[in-house]
Amino acid sequence: MAERDLVAAAWRGYARTQFPETAWSVDGNVVRAVASGPRVDLITRESFKDFILSFDWRLPRGAGTAVLCRVGEDAGPAVQTGPAMQLLDDEHHQEGADALTSCGALYGVMAPWRDQRESANTYHSGRVVMSGTRIEYWIDDHQVVGCDLASEELKERIARSRFRDAPQFARLPEGHIVLQHRGTEAWFRALRIDQTS
Repeated sequence: MAERDLVAAAWRGYARTQFPETAWSVDGNVVRAVASGPRVDLITRESFKDFILSFDWRLPRGAGTAVLCRVGEDAGPAVQTGPAMQLLDDEHHQEGADALTSCGALYGVMAPWRDQRESANTYHSGRVVMSGTRIEYWIDDHQVVGCDLASEELKERIARSRFRDAPQFARLPEGHIVLQHRGTEAWFRALRIDQTS
């Protein structure tokens, strides 16, 4: 099966049945958000409980995207349920000035442990590890976030965040993985999901 067909077999447009050809392109093992296309997120056809997601990512200057996990489509936009690993050009994007929305953050909830200032126009490795209620984000082999989504500390952080009125946010024991389309180009390559349970 060709690489394009493999991608289309694993991913589809959010709230759609087909791969969104006008929003995302596939070239070998590279999936690219098309800036001029509609802002349609990519979602895995399969849902996952515990997993390790590995990928490389690249952004142009001033751009951003995110990887969300354990997303439930029936609750509206992906951000209503899935905690997001923020991927951003901190240097040239307004959200880079706030630690809670900077590159590597658990978007809007927890700041990354490491600065990612030099991130535009080059590939970086990324990894999301989900095990039970524990989540970890890694960029370039450095852990940048690690927490227990069920802990009192996280519940308090969420209660103070923009997700306080989203009752299912970071609560689902299983769900889909989403690549966000924010209206700019974003490249993902070598996407690999290893189920661990």
